[in-house]
Amino acid sequence: MPKKERDAPPTTADKVEVTEHHGGRPLDASRDVALRDAALALLAEIGYDRLTIESVAARAHASKTTIYRRWSGKAELIVDALNSLKESRPVPDTGSLRGDLEAIAQGSTSIDSRFDTQLMIGLITALARDAELRQVFRERFIDPHKESLRQVFERAVIRGEVAEDRNLDLLVSLLPALAIHHLLTSGEIPEAQFAEQVVNDVILPLATAPTGCPTSEQDKRLKSAGLPSPF
Repeated sequence: MPKKERDAPPTTADKVEVTEHHGGRPLDASRDVALRDAALALLAEIGYDRLTIESVAARAHASKTTIYRRWSGKAELIVDALNSLKESRPVPDTGSLRGDLEAIAQGSTSIDSRFDTQLMIGLITALARDAELRQVFRERFIDPHKESLRQVFERAVIRGEVAEDRNLDLLVSLLPALAIHHLLTSGEIPEAQFAEQVVNDVILPLATAPTGCPTSEQDKRLKSAGLPSPF
């Protein structure tokens, strides 16, 4: 296994400059944005393990000292950069459950969605050993998608398309969980066709099935997806 590239610790000169900065001129906020953008771009391109403070400085045309004035190291920089990402996009409201889910599936191919997925790929290897990154990953990538889906299903319940006793926690977790599974097992970003297949073959049949035991066809769909029955 190749050795992981590590950040070089700040030099004595770096530390002196950082220390001398305190109490001096305010930091240029525009540099913060450029440094965060550079960090996110590299995270998407080469992943967390290969990303270094040196590479971020080079991409942003800045010095390491400029970065160390703002963040203590790579982990703090990445957490801050992820937290600076814009809020989640509007939830579709087409008037039907199928229409809303299809809009979400189509939206998975947008530039913003694909960049988010590339960031997720870049973070995967670091999540097991960094609790703060795991928390940011969940808050910025998983929870917003689940919240959007929950709104879609809650409206469907109000319209009578989904039974009130349906397990919404399971339904909202299916698309994110299967998308991540596809990503990890294939190494490829899920396309809209994959999301549409999950919607049509798994989520809609489960969401709209009559109350009671699922049909044998629904059982087959559950088993093929490796999922337990919610009924």
